[in-house]
Amino acid sequence: MAIPTPDQHLIDLLDRIAARNLPGGRPKDAEAALRELYDHTSSRLYGLALRVVNNRDWAEDVLQEAYLNIWRIAGDYRAALSPPLGWMGVIVRSRALDFLRRRTSERADSALELDGAISETVAGDSPDPMDTSEASEQAWALHECLRKLEARQREVVSLAYLRDLSHSELAEQLQLPLGTVKTWIRRGIDQLRGCMARFA
Repeated sequence: MAIPTPDQHLIDLLDRIAARNLPGGRPKDAEAALRELYDHTSSRLYGLALRVVNNRDWAEDVLQEAYLNIWRIAGDYRAALSPPLGWMGVIVRSRALDFLRRRTSERADSALELDGAISETVAGDSPDPMDTSEASEQAWALHECLRKLEARQREVVSLAYLRDLSHSELAEQLQLPLGTVKTWIRRGIDQLRGCMARFA
């Protein structure tokens, strides 16, 4: 009896994952196949993700997304077009690049929101806007306005801008839904803008 090659073994595992969607498919067998596929390939694919995103925590997030994607699209794999590890490597690289794009976009959105709020509230007619007394007054006003936010909202806004955390990093760190974090930041900035306008 011929011993299957490493590629053939991975192909068989992908076939078992894909078969769960066929008539008579066995979800439990597909889950076992995914676990085995992960055990055989995750260290190499993690290395690939790490090379792209250059951060261990991000690489783990990317890897999780990639295996969820593999679970969903295993039926699309064609052995004639690519070796299994090559196909999975493309998925990991794609997820990693998507992750970096999302992160960059979130940071840019956050920076634009804060820049807009600050420029609207602290811009003045004085010849030197960074005059020491004016700057300290603005810092005091910002502190007072931050104090008026609800505690959790203040925490989210402060972490977003003082520690330069993205929305998804905040959601993970605070164990909150991503939508909640985005809503709190948007509302917090609106409240800060209104409050700072009263001090301007």
